Amino acid sequence: MGAQLARMAIAATLVFGSGAAPTVHGQQSDEDPTVRALVSRLRLEQYKATIKGLTQFGDRRQGTKRNRDAVDWIEAQLQAVGCTTTERIAYTFTPRARPPAGGGGRVGTRPPLNPSEPTPTGGRIGRNGNGPGGSSIFGYRRRTGVERDPMAQPDEALRALNSEEPTPGERTEVYCTKVGTTNPDEMYIIGAHMDGHGFGEAANDDGSGSAIVMELARIFSAEDVQTGRSIRFALWNNEETGLNGSRAYVEQRRERQGLEDPPGSGRYPEPRWLGMIQHDMMLFDHGAPGPDGVVSRDQRAEADVNIEFQSNSDLAEESRDLAFFFKAASDAYATDYPAMVGPHMTNTDSTPFMNAVPSISLRENERGMHVGAGWDPHWHQPTDLYSTFTDDDFRLGLNAAQTTLAAIAQLVDAEIDSR
Repeated sequence: MGAQLARMAIAATLVFGSGAAPTVHGQQSDEDPTVRALVSRLRLEQYKATIKGLTQFGDRRQGTKRNRDAVDWIEAQLQAVGCTTTERIAYTFTPRARPPAGGGGRVGTRPPLNPSEPTPTGGRIGRNGNGPGGSSIFGYRRRTGVERDPMAQPDEALRALNSEEPTPGERTEVYCTKVGTTNPDEMYIIGAHMDGHGFGEAANDDGSGSAIVMELARIFSAEDVQTGRSIRFALWNNEETGLNGSRAYVEQRRERQGLEDPPGSGRYPEPRWLGMIQHDMMLFDHGAPGPDGVVSRDQRAEADVNIEFQSNSDLAEESRDLAFFFKAASDAYATDYPAMVGPHMTNTDSTPFMNAVPSISLRENERGMHVGAGWDPHWHQPTDLYSTFTDDDFRLGLNAAQTTLAAIAQLVDAEIDSR
């Protein structure tokens, strides 16, 4: 879909969607009882249980049996909750050469760093956390990287589960679709990546986002819920290797948008994209490291959900409007934490979409400013475990789920059959 068509689509949706939809920067009218009822179907314990289910496959690293088993499990879970229209994208991934595992080193441009050693003078951190551009931050910070030494995982059973190294070859990723009743040829894509690495359980990165997608699939797939527009629930693979799974989706399906197949059937295998919403690391907003390089064990009082768009994308204005729409939904329907909008969306699976459709990502922290400065010490580490996080953390993820559910329910004209 071209940029002009994308602008027309998002403008029409924001203006002519449900009665609660705003027209400018998320200015929202009175609460919609249908949206409130749908949001109330989200439960903290159910969200936690879905994350816990994902962690049974360890870090779900791409190119391994544990990753393939997780894809199969996700597909079965989607079908079990009524999202039965599951399909898979297949693609081939051949990784670039990388340093061997072992020796306690971490892959990246930065040298190994003792976790307790801060960089006291701070400095500029770019959109990738280590280069120019994006946000800047000054003060105490920790260097970040990917743990590549399996012996860094003290749990022997988990170390054994995560021991298989990736092999090149075919990859698959699964998605399912809620088909709209009045506009089945238009679609919002809700995504998260199911793969991880670091020899932990990838509970936060990105079990927390994957669980949001799966929980929303459960709620929108209920027998009494109808939507005017379609919704696709996608669990990307190979995010950690360079967004390869989401890129494969865009490459394979972008040109198929809006094509009726077979002609006259009313079926649209790839409805026109109206918006793409990514969820990536949703639990941990504990603030900056202190002078000793240690991050607080407690969720900070100022914790919030970050809604990001990319300010230099082809559809920056439309993506910004979508982001503020989501903020308005958070203001109206989220229960525990606020949401903030930022202009630097990077290093996540919405990036391949951002020049084709309005795209945003929801995160625990600003990717360029906070994550790159070591605000989440469990990122790509063996400590990314379900047991690491508290209910205060899980509620931050639930808040993001409430935000996306509330916004999407309005944009797709969701209804609950009261019969």
